[in-house]
Amino acid sequence: MKIDVDALNDIQETTEWYESQVKGLGLRYKSQTKKQITSLKKDPYLFSIKYNETRCRKIEKFPFLIHYVVEENIKTVTIFAVFHTSRSPEIWKRNIK
Repeated sequence: MKIDVDALNDIQETTEWYESQVKGLGLRYKSQTKKQITSLKKDPYLFSIKYNETRCRKIEKFPFLIHYVVEENIKTVTIFAVFHTSRSPEIWKRNIK
């Protein structure tokens, strides 16, 4: 499992925003995000390809998607971004390497 620095920044910014809205909500978001990322280790193929070999997994209880690629040749899941579901797919492409 690899998490790109941009994805880590996305998670941190969202955690801080939620925490500024309601004390404890940022920690719940971060905890739920970690749980969903960990679940990708078990079955990364559970979620369908949305664009350019990138799959998306919704974060339960929050309107965010984890954008990731399964790199079959090196047996790794790489997470590129964690974006709000209302954001344009064009923005998601910033993280595709």
